[in-house]
Amino acid sequence: MPIHKLEHFDPNYRETFGGDDIKALALYTEGGDKVGSVADVLVDDDGHFRYLIIDISLGLVSKKILLPIGLTRINYQERRVYVDGLSKQQIDNLPDHKEDALVNSDYEENVRSVFRSPTSGVTYDRDNYNYQKEPALYGLKDNSDQTFKLYEERLIANKQRIKTGEVTVGKHIETDIAHVTVPIQKERVLIERVVPTEAGKVIDPNELKFQEGEVARIEVYEETPEIHKEAFLREEVRIKKVVERDTVEAQDTIRREELDVDTVGDLHVQDNGIDAHEAI
Repeated sequence: MPIHKLEHFDPNYRETFGGDDIKALALYTEGGDKVGSVADVLVDDDGHFRYLIIDISLGLVSKKILLPIGLTRINYQERRVYVDGLSKQQIDNLPDHKEDALVNSDYEENVRSVFRSPTSGVTYDRDNYNYQKEPALYGLKDNSDQTFKLYEERLIANKQRIKTGEVTVGKHIETDIAHVTVPIQKERVLIERVVPTEAGKVIDPNELKFQEGEVARIEVYEETPEIHKEAFLREEVRIKKVVERDTVEAQDTIRREELDVDTVGDLHVQDNGIDAHEAI
C-alpha cells in the first residue's frame, strides 16, 4: 500500500485534527528524556498513521528514522510523543531516512525487522502483507486523557481543468478549371489577280526585259498564346482562444456533530464556563 506524507494526503490536516499538529511535538522516552522531535508523518491510502519521521538526537548519533506508530504514545496536551524501548542499537540499524527516499515494501520491511520481536511469529510476505498482522508496530495507543472530537462536514469548492474538445485548422487543395481569353493575330498571304489598267497596250519588244527567277518574298507572322500560372496570397487566417467566465453554484446537505450532555443527579457541569444546565 502506498505511503504518503501527511500534508500531501490532507493539506488541511491541522483543521481535521482540531488544530493539533503532531509535527510540532517533541519525542521523549517514557523516563522523560528528550531524544528527538517529529519531522513528519507517513499515512496510508486510508489516512491511517503508519510512521513518524523522527529527527533523532541521542548521544553522538543524529539522523532521521522511521518509527512505527504503534511504538509511540501521543499526548497533545503535553505536546509530547513518548516512545518506549528505543535503543541505540536499533537507531544504528535503522536506515538514515532521506527526504527523497522511496518508501516501498522493501524499505518498510527493513524498518520493521529492526523492531520486530523474534517471538512475533510474523513471516514477511511481500504480496500478502498488511499492517493488521503486527498491531504491536502499527496499533495506535490511547492517549493519557481521552479526547472526544466533534466533526462537521463542509463543502469544498475546487476547480479541475478538463479537455472538452479541440479544433483542428488545416489546409487542403481544391482544384477548379479556369478559363482565360487571349486575342491573337495571324498573318496570311492573299494573292489577287487583277486586270492591269493598261491592259492591251502594245509594248515595244526592245523595251521589254524578260527576267527569269524573279521572286517576291513576304514574311508571314502569327501570335501564339503563352499561358502560365502564378501563386499569390489570397487570405490570411488568424487563430486564437478567448476565455469565457461563468460562476457555478452548488449546494449539498452537510452534517455537523453537536455535543449532547445528559446529567443524572444534582451535578454542576460547566462547558467552557457555560453552565451545562443552562445550555440544555
